[in-house]
Amino acid sequence: MTGRFPSPPSRDRVRPDVAVVGAGPIGLSIAWRCAARGLRVVVHDPAPGSGASAVAAGMLSPVAEAYFGEQQLTELLLASAERWPGFAAEVTEVTGVDIGYRTEGTLMVGLTGDDLAEARRLWAYQQGLGLPVTPLRPSELRDREPALAPRVRGGALAPTDHQVDPRLLVPALRAAAQQAGAVLVPQPVRHLSDVDARVTVVAAGCGAAALTGLPVRPVKGQILRLRAPDGVAPGFRHVIRGYADGEPVYLVPRVDGEVVLGATVEERADTTVTAGAVQRLLRAGVDLLPELAEYDLVEAVAGLRPGTPDNAPILGPLPGRPDVLAATGHHRHGIVLAPITADLIADLVLDGVSDPLLGPFRPDRFLDLTPGGSPERSTEGDQWS
Repeated sequence: MTGRFPSPPSRDRVRPDVAVVGAGPIGLSIAWRCAARGLRVVVHDPAPGSGASAVAAGMLSPVAEAYFGEQQLTELLLASAERWPGFAAEVTEVTGVDIGYRTEGTLMVGLTGDDLAEARRLWAYQQGLGLPVTPLRPSELRDREPALAPRVRGGALAPTDHQVDPRLLVPALRAAAQQAGAVLVPQPVRHLSDVDARVTVVAAGCGAAALTGLPVRPVKGQILRLRAPDGVAPGFRHVIRGYADGEPVYLVPRVDGEVVLGATVEERADTTVTAGAVQRLLRAGVDLLPELAEYDLVEAVAGLRPGTPDNAPILGPLPGRPDVLAATGHHRHGIVLAPITADLIADLVLDGVSDPLLGPFRPDRFLDLTPGGSPERSTEGDQWS
């Protein structure tokens, strides 16, 4: 797509160049990049940072989350993760805020023989893609993390999978965007016709479905936050992902003593925390790291990830609406994909040229066009919501 957007006007005009709907990490990153390039930007959101990012663990895991049948998504995740060191440094330089970016890597483990067999199947696939996955024996695992349970049968290291703290990141991105000149409008957008801008970017997470008709659905995730006793740092440094008697689980340590333990994946749209989910997560977490039994349980919360039929984000112009760009449907990957989403969308807004990286993730991939040119619902995967 070329030449579809008008040239950016001078900044003394009243009408915004860009209106971003949604002030989560995706929307704020886009707003920051656009404002930093000299565009007049407004961001519409009555409660910035209150969506999925408020619950997210902040794992930057393109390797550990490289799943079967998602190779194009994996390539996008890897490309974005490569931008994260510079992105994190820039956010901190601009705002003076430490966003909790850590690079110790991720340990992937299996508690039982069956767990390890399941994990090895995935590691073999990841290694087949050329990803950095180093198998480790139980003794090698405990050399790296002595707090791991003796029962753990084996694991692997993904050294390039890092982490950031979303609850520090989102306020920092908001500050960066505002310092660059973006204006926050604390009001909801219920119809795209209510937005007056030359280009509108819909980065509203699950709310994008009602605004655009795109097949974005809520995927519930329950998560726990624990805290090491006496305010000390947790007894482990790596992010730990694994299986414990068939239960997938991850544990993310923070320097302030917090440990994020998650998460369920449920095809539901409520945010109720259930006793069964808390029990399963705690049991799996303690099975892998027994010392967690002595930690304080400080929060149990549920959020809604914006899922899509193929688990990949929706990025680019709406069919028939070149002035409306989607940047939604990031599902589990909203944090890691923030840098590349922001760069690609900002480039598209600025010069009207669609980067080839956007090709597999365009909104029109869910449309079948009839000979008459009218859109129909996709015949594959989930239907339009």
